[in-house]
Amino acid sequence: MAKSSSLHCRVLEGKDLPAKDVSGSSDPYCVVKVDNEVVARTATVWKSLNPFWGEEYILRLPCGFHSFAVYVLDEDTIGQDDVIGKVSLSRQQILAEPRGVDSWLSLAPVDPDKEVQGEIHLELQVPEQGHPRVLRCHLIEARDLAPRDLSGTSDPFARVSCCGHTLETAVLKKTRFPRWDEVLEFELAEGELGEAVLNVEVWDWDIVGKNDFLGQVEIPLDTICSNPTKGWFQLLPFPSTAEDHGGQLGALRLAVRLVEDRVLPTPYYQPLIQLLTEPILCPGQPPAGTALAVLEEVTSGESRQDVATQLVKIFLGQGLAVPLLDYLTTHELARTTDPNILFRSNSLASKSMEQFLKVVGLPYLQEVLRPVVNRIFEEKKYVELDPSKMELSRGRRISFKGSLSEAQVQESSLELLKGYLGDIMDAIVGSVEKCPLLMRMAFKQLRKRVEERFPSAQHQEVQYFSISGFLFLRFFAPAVLTPKLFGLREQHAEPRTGRTLLLLAKALQSIGNLGLQLGQGKELWMAPLHAVLLPSVTRVKAFLDSLVSVESTEAGEGLVPPALCHPMGTIKEGYLHTRTAGGPSLLPRFAFKKRYFWLSSEALTYSKSPQWQVRCSIPVPQMRAVERVDEATFQHPHVMQIVAQDEAGQLHTTYIQCKSAQELWQWLWALRQASSANEAMLPTCHPGTFRAGRWTCCLQPARAAPGCSRTHGAVALGEWSEPLDPAAAAQTLYGHLRRAGARLWAQDSEGSAAAEPPGPGHAEDALKGRLQAVLRDLDIAHDTFARQDETPGTALSPPTSPNPSLPAQHPHKE
Repeated sequence: MAKSSSLHCRVLEGKDLPAKDVSGSSDPYCVVKVDNEVVARTATVWKSLNPFWGEEYILRLPCGFHSFAVYVLDEDTIGQDDVIGKVSLSRQQILAEPRGVDSWLSLAPVDPDKEVQGEIHLELQVPEQGHPRVLRCHLIEARDLAPRDLSGTSDPFARVSCCGHTLETAVLKKTRFPRWDEVLEFELAEGELGEAVLNVEVWDWDIVGKNDFLGQVEIPLDTICSNPTKGWFQLLPFPSTAEDHGGQLGALRLAVRLVEDRVLPTPYYQPLIQLLTEPILCPGQPPAGTALAVLEEVTSGESRQDVATQLVKIFLGQGLAVPLLDYLTTHELARTTDPNILFRSNSLASKSMEQFLKVVGLPYLQEVLRPVVNRIFEEKKYVELDPSKMELSRGRRISFKGSLSEAQVQESSLELLKGYLGDIMDAIVGSVEKCPLLMRMAFKQLRKRVEERFPSAQHQEVQYFSISGFLFLRFFAPAVLTPKLFGLREQHAEPRTGRTLLLLAKALQSIGNLGLQLGQGKELWMAPLHAVLLPSVTRVKAFLDSLVSVESTEAGEGLVPPALCHPMGTIKEGYLHTRTAGGPSLLPRFAFKKRYFWLSSEALTYSKSPQWQVRCSIPVPQMRAVERVDEATFQHPHVMQIVAQDEAGQLHTTYIQCKSAQELWQWLWALRQASSANEAMLPTCHPGTFRAGRWTCCLQPARAAPGCSRTHGAVALGEWSEPLDPAAAAQTLYGHLRRAGARLWAQDSEGSAAAEPPGPGHAEDALKGRLQAVLRDLDIAHDTFARQDETPGTALSPPTSPNPSLPAQHPHKE
């Protein structure tokens, strides 16, 4: 069971970016790269030097990656996009921060001609026999070098320096995947080893002008003498001599955390899952001693959202999501004395309900809000109520009669807001039957518990606010404010539309607060909307009454949303162009045919049109690689390939051409995510095609030659964009418990030092002891799998019983 890396990345915002457009502004977006491979792209924020993206990715990466970088670019309608700057972090820098990197980082300048990428394959040794000793440097090949020529390739050669001597390989023309297979030898004089290094540089040869640098590797000689070395080495740039620009290019706020985990087979986590679900299935246990209580105690505010997400995933998989929320909210109610602050904090109960709404209710939210949000984006009306922010010249676009007064702009804005808000409220209050039954049941249980905790008539509003606080303040209002983050739009709003959405989100928050804060605070300019908000509060109460009028059997408790367990629906669709390897011998750019594609979890299907009945398909389980194709291969920059293996074991390649780079990456990520669980994925492939008796990428003459470029398994996921995986969720919770467990057990040891006789706390101690034993068994299982990686062939067997009170049976005991 190999280890995997998960990079949790949040691209939050930028500030003080330089203006790249003639208007004095920029249209910035970010591209996320891991080892020079693009793995994510944010939406563009239009006309802003202080953009907010707020986009979050979970990047599934192979272990051992080297670097992480975020490039900020300015999108241009015509011509190439302008590069503003970049932030780079090495894997070591990220791992050095246990809680991850979360700060403002200054953007560094980018010279596209000096960007370095790729690897070189070397075999180095110094035979012990002979005098003088000789260093043998075998330069085998390189891959994924940066393209430096207009053709999209390079003419690479290697220059090797050691102890004052320099030798070079031959130049290989028009390839980013050179195979030199040359041995260069250097005589080593006595006393020269010391601190000497072997320097290998790769250059692109140019017939006119200077050669272009492609990267270098430096290896100390003493490591070669003591141990022959063979492997792939990442090419690195020259040491930076750039001066600190002191924030002249602006700054980027990032939150990056690396988690390197080994996810064991599911049976190993059954004891932990059983302990977590035990309070739900067997009520009556001491509340302070349950695994859920311990988990809440040891997690801080920073990690609580992650814990809540994994808990909801596990309990959804068990069909126990609503009982989990009922358990958590009941215990929070028991701790709450002031109903006015109920569920205001980011407790485990609040975060779990929030995550539950995202996974169960997101399709419902999109169906309710998308029509109105789309209309707001399309109309682009100027709306402003705050006199200090009004631009009266904008009035010309409203009336075409010259500038308007403050009162006229406010009146026009008020009418627009009333119309938009009315449509939103109509859509929400009319959506009772569309609301998922699991959500309705969860809200019914919540309301019941609140009524039991605060039964007096003076607290009658609390039973409504407990639901509206989640549904409006944490669900509908944030979606209206940032539609991109909730899948309502593919792009962020431009400034004018963003201001309209902000005012509408404020109005929805006031409605969610049941009008209790109207007339308070500093935003008195919102007062003209109060006449609309108060009637909406009455409608919301009636809506909530209808929402919780549902029977338990009708709610289908125990059912998991089907899309999470086995998504059968269409993941992505649209027109693309395709051709198969070995197809017609037309000119490359004319051999592609336009087809309509559908991607589901089962297959990639395509036909001449959406209505065409005859369809071809590539089963997702047969996919072995999904990779980009070099631009020079088909004289087109946006081509990818799917390598699939049929039932007879034969590999077949299908090439697909996209309209733009953004469309290319969207399809790449969707296909990689759909095939991420496939076994026997290819480690390498050819980023070119076999034509005229050789591969266009590495120039090898054999069609069966091994791939010259490594394949890329990086997948960018959202929190809820992958099927439920109880083992992965349980592994995350195990990690949180282990990180905080030492402190918890130490406290328990101090508390039991007095050796008091058994009392009410004895059962609580016993529950914690069972949890500690389960964690210890998981520690042993991880150690065993780690040893198996070092010494393959070790037999492994999962625990024979999920009972956490019994010691798990592990191979190390045999």
